[in-house]
Amino acid sequence: MTIQLGLNTFGDVYPGPDGRMLSGARVIRNVVAEARLADGLGLDFFGVGEHHREDFAVSSPETVLAGIATVTERIRLGSAVTVLSSDDPVRVYQRFATVDALSSGRADVILGRGSFTESFPLFGHPLEEYEALFEEKLQLFDVLRAEGPVEWEGRLRAPIHGLEVYPKTESGGLRTWIAVGGSPSSVVRAAHYGLPVIFAIIGGRPAAFAPFADHYRKALEHFGKEPRPVAFHSPGYVAETDEQARDEFFPHQAYTHDRIGRERGWGRLGRSEFDAMCGPEGAYFVGSPETVARKIVRSCTALGASRFDLKYAVGTLDHARMTRSIELFGTEVRRLVDDMAADA
Repeated sequence: MTIQLGLNTFGDVYPGPDGRMLSGARVIRNVVAEARLADGLGLDFFGVGEHHREDFAVSSPETVLAGIATVTERIRLGSAVTVLSSDDPVRVYQRFATVDALSSGRADVILGRGSFTESFPLFGHPLEEYEALFEEKLQLFDVLRAEGPVEWEGRLRAPIHGLEVYPKTESGGLRTWIAVGGSPSSVVRAAHYGLPVIFAIIGGRPAAFAPFADHYRKALEHFGKEPRPVAFHSPGYVAETDEQARDEFFPHQAYTHDRIGRERGWGRLGRSEFDAMCGPEGAYFVGSPETVARKIVRSCTALGASRFDLKYAVGTLDHARMTRSIELFGTEVRRLVDDMAADA
């Protein structure tokens, strides 16, 4: 059993040493430094999310990834996620093909609908077409992946007849994933296109997603597709001990949870609920290297997943603590996961 380890960030805006919030520009430069560290540690993947709101600095992940591509050598680079519904598939393909060129073939595009809706009014898309926009644009993106003359017609975008999209990738196509929150229709859609899936597990129990992973594999077989990898991502933080990790991470996770919760009608995140989520069955991968490693191996085994991405940035967590968490994740957690996976 082999488990790849990755990181992802939404570019959360957090305070500097003087207590004032950093500029988005400074946060983005720190994200590049964090990706460079991850590459030096030998981690497998680095993802950057897309948001269009003041609490996240990254609205154009491909641009940030292009910068990262020029200062890294081995790590794969991708979105987390690209909100395809409110973007143009042709432009998405062109931008990621450019990242692929700059990184010598290390680009992954992870397509999804996103958990926020600010991009829809920003780019002039009606929310009532939420489902239809994603489905239609995914159809077009699948045609683009062949990198030949495009013949496509839809309802929500102008047709394309006989045109080609440039630049083309050196490998003949972009490595493409579908991000899902855990619904049967989402995994069936991914299987229909023969695309690998990554589950966003931010609550509940990771093991509860095992039936969706099994459903996905059965759907691949039903559609006559080759087996494809499964991955998942969850929030987390690594420190020397479980107590230190929980104490340091809780206020920042609570800050984010409660800020978003005010918009969505959630209750406040209490410490007891947080501690339960950090427990063996919870969705937060917070603790010592051994605790986090055991949880990764157990969850990957339950889902049949071959990669776990730690969402290492959250709320007001500062660059220094994120850096230390990344260092422990890329050294101690990496070593322990390899040992445990080999035993499994």
